[in-house]
Amino acid sequence: MNTQLPPVKIFSGTRSRYMAEEICKELGVELGKMNITHFADGEFEVSYEESIRGCEVYLVQSTFPNSDNLMELLLMIDAAKRASAKSIIAVMPYFGWARQDRKDKPRVSIAAKLVSDLLVAAGVDRVITMDLHADQIQGFFNIPVDHLYASSVFIPYIQSLKLDNMVIATPDVGGAKRANSYAKYLECPLVLCHKQRLKANVVANMTVIGDVEDKNVILIDDMVDTAGTITKAADLLLSKGARTVRALASHAIMSDPATQRVLESGLTEMIFTNSIPYLKDCPKCTIISVARLFADTISRVHSFQSISSQYLIK
Repeated sequence: MNTQLPPVKIFSGTRSRYMAEEICKELGVELGKMNITHFADGEFEVSYEESIRGCEVYLVQSTFPNSDNLMELLLMIDAAKRASAKSIIAVMPYFGWARQDRKDKPRVSIAAKLVSDLLVAAGVDRVITMDLHADQIQGFFNIPVDHLYASSVFIPYIQSLKLDNMVIATPDVGGAKRANSYAKYLECPLVLCHKQRLKANVVANMTVIGDVEDKNVILIDDMVDTAGTITKAADLLLSKGARTVRALASHAIMSDPATQRVLESGLTEMIFTNSIPYLKDCPKCTIISVARLFADTISRVHSFQSISSQYLIK
């Protein structure tokens, strides 16, 4: 019996090429050759420019807006399946559509479940992703899902700041579990901000639960879209006597006017991972790469090793 492991090939979608190149550099391999042809009407075609027969194929593509990124990934999976790849693993640093993970009002779709069904129907065998908006999305798949956490890069960065009187805060009650994990690991108090929305992306009012007087506050969130919530929370915490306020968020969606809001807010610093490319000029923003985290996970998955050592906190 041939027990040799299948060769690994890594390919990238259009908008996640920067991440795939970093991952390949960490692994010491070349990025696979793939061509995406665009037609005049907006349709596009995916083709692999090298043989992937019998290979373990990793497809690096986050599904941030617009929806072309998701469609690209689906076509990449389908093309790999038809090219006789042994296994197909979707590496999705950012899993889009995840905010729609349940029916919170009548007659709405559950987009996160639909996306998971599309990926499986296309032929994916495994998904590697990071900081899902809701942990239960893992259960939407009937295939293995490796759910990584940005805390493995954020916590060392927080510790490097050497802040005294530090407090961990969450901009909404929904993120309390995530923020509490940071607070327990760093052995510091937890503060909650409670918000009420009139509609999506519009915060009506917000209150603070906990003491922030003369504290250095770290706000924890999974994503920042229009930055309305995070900047409102920062300004509110400063008005309650906080010394400084920094914010950590795994995914920099940063839809306009998010950058302007961050610049005009009282935030000392806004820290993201590079799961989504953030290309605007904002001196308050710090970007931390998670390429090594994904490269190490790919290596462990390929060699059938445990990835639990990747988790500082969950």
